[in-house]
Amino acid sequence: MKQFQYTVSDPMGIHARPAGLLVKVTKPLDSTITIQKADGKSAQSTKLMAVMGLAIKAGNTVTVTVEGGNEEDNFRTIQQFFQENL
Repeated sequence: MKQFQYTVSDPMGIHARPAGLLVKVTKPLDSTITIQKADGKSAQSTKLMAVMGLAIKAGNTVTVTVEGGNEEDNFRTIQQFFQENL
């Protein structure tokens, strides 16, 4: 299991467009990727409505967990996605 924390800088937070991109990037990965807010609510990154349901706003810090599969490569992929898109 690998984790990183990320503070969302997109002024709109994780709304429909970036959530859709997140799902598109993570579905082909062979790891389970979970996003968790500070309040404990979490969602798998492949479930669009669950990710949007977290209502992540600009300035919120989330913990991203990558488990199973090719963790090392998938961790780098998802970390890069967050840095470039959120």
